[in-house]
Amino acid sequence: MLTESEALTRLLSHIQPGPATSLPLLQALGRQAAMDLAATLPLPRFDNSMMDGYALRAADSTDASRLLPVIGHQPAGADLHLNCPAGAAIRIFTGAPMPAGADAVIMQEDVAREGDAIRCLEPVTVGEQVRRAGADLCPGQIMLRRGTAITPGTVGLLASQGLREVSVIRPPRVAVLSTGDELVPPGQPLKDGQIYNSNGPMLQALLAKLGLPDSTPRHCLDAVETTVQALSELRDCHDIILISGGVSVGDHDPIKPALAQLGIIPELWRVKVKPGKPFLFAQTQRPADGQPVSFFGLPGNPVSAYVTYHLFVRPALLRWMGASDLSLPSRLARPVTTLTHDGDRPHYLRGSLREGVFFPAALQQSHALYALSQSHALLKLEPGQQLTPEQQAPVLLLD
Repeated sequence: MLTESEALTRLLSHIQPGPATSLPLLQALGRQAAMDLAATLPLPRFDNSMMDGYALRAADSTDASRLLPVIGHQPAGADLHLNCPAGAAIRIFTGAPMPAGADAVIMQEDVAREGDAIRCLEPVTVGEQVRRAGADLCPGQIMLRRGTAITPGTVGLLASQGLREVSVIRPPRVAVLSTGDELVPPGQPLKDGQIYNSNGPMLQALLAKLGLPDSTPRHCLDAVETTVQALSELRDCHDIILISGGVSVGDHDPIKPALAQLGIIPELWRVKVKPGKPFLFAQTQRPADGQPVSFFGLPGNPVSAYVTYHLFVRPALLRWMGASDLSLPSRLARPVTTLTHDGDRPHYLRGSLREGVFFPAALQQSHALYALSQSHALLKLEPGQQLTPEQQAPVLLLD
């Protein structure tokens, strides 16, 4: 069996970012930038006032007995190209261009208005209440790095440059194939020995959370012939195929034989991790265009599928989507009670994190779907490791 690190390194070596496409800013939300993008306009674009008040020369504000005539009026909007000579002031409003000659703005609360003149009640310094051109962003400055996710703030920044579109990585076309004679779609009646398909919807929900809401669901029975047909059809129109179940070594596990009939040899199978040992990765080329298609075989038990998705599938999807950061967020935490692992594989315990304390779920078996639904964190215990409440360990955050 490969270690978790070996398996992830090997499969990521086969995954490259997808092709770039240009999208309107709002449609690009959540996608990864396909290239570095430099600013062409300064922010702010021109020196402007931070407040409603009066533009003047700071040196003229030091004498409270002196009257300064108000010789002009500059609102926000068109620059009237006013000039403020020594000994005078110009009425100005928030965001309005600074008049030539003025080097400060005094807030309207700090002046006494007397007819067409003001008296400064508080002195100001040079640059006070003035937003300088380029103080936030200069032309040529990189404002968006390749692999960075487009956020609402990014949308605002790009719009400030007059951009309507941005180049992002096209999301992969993903299919979710559930296998098993016992599976029934939710909403249909169950017969003896049948269960509802929970892995398929769960994996589709995880994909939607990652920004891939349009995955294709598919189910096939535990027969090699039907599995070959399903895999072949999905391969021809998808970039990534997630397979739930059928990847073990039982007589009714058809995935490896079906892949073999399609001439696809797994790059890896079985990983030294608990839960999730029977994890498979394979890659082939789409016959129509020669583009790579990746297969991820996840265990049939829901907890195993959930954990292996986060450990291996999620980073691979992010790599395809062009993300620069493939890791899950983590926090240091201490366990609420002593945790001991006597197994021979690293074990990811499911649980919750509250105020720096990790609370393991009551049931840690790979079928315990309710316990999984109450968990939002993973704590890894190495073989033979004991972790006491006085010790801290990294905890992966899933939500």
